[in-house]
Amino acid sequence: MEGFLPMTISLYELVGRDPQRPFSPHCWKVAFALAHKGLDFKSVPTTFTQVPAVEDGVSPTIPVIRDGGAVVADSFAIALYLERNYPERPSLFSGEGGEAMARFIERWCQLTIHPFIGAAVLMDIHDCLAPEDQAHFRTTREARFGKRLEEVPAQRDTGLAVFRQSLEPLRSTLGMQPFIGGRQPLFCDYIVAGAFQWARVVSPFRLLEEGDPVAEWFERCLSLHGGLGARVAAA
Repeated sequence: MEGFLPMTISLYELVGRDPQRPFSPHCWKVAFALAHKGLDFKSVPTTFTQVPAVEDGVSPTIPVIRDGGAVVADSFAIALYLERNYPERPSLFSGEGGEAMARFIERWCQLTIHPFIGAAVLMDIHDCLAPEDQAHFRTTREARFGKRLEEVPAQRDTGLAVFRQSLEPLRSTLGMQPFIGGRQPLFCDYIVAGAFQWARVVSPFRLLEEGDPVAEWFERCLSLHGGLGARVAAA
């Protein structure tokens, strides 16, 4: 219908004690994607212990969006939903090949970037949570890692050089183009930027050296969409 404006989308985002500081990498992917599409959205701050009640328990994790009568969970599924339901707006993938590339980037990010960041900032995440969420977080993460939370980040300083070296494929790519997606950002950029934003929001631990092309790309990502990412101050 001519002149039709979509209603504001609700995005359930993971937060700690401060509802103004969403930190989940997967929620940030979706926030960037919504902004890329030029869609209005409102954040629904959600803590770990509130997740089971989101939209009648539609998903054990967030992000979740509500768009009118549609409820969609999982960051990649949400990106596909936005692409297919708002095709007239800027594309998140620029075609089938871009979608396939984004799937590869997501797997690479989750297997290469997330494990180091997740361990390195684990106590910082714990410390930003409310007490009831700290208890939940400790129980679930100690079961996952098989050790006390305090022990998990112990090797982050010694592992940092190896982590930075693991980013060389990304670093060399960004030496040839400003974004992973090429001249302009695509969802593949938001996948990786979400991971670095996760660390930036919860921890002062410095993942990247100044002057690193990856750090410079991340700054460009923070400035996108009216500075969406930069609005949340670094820890």
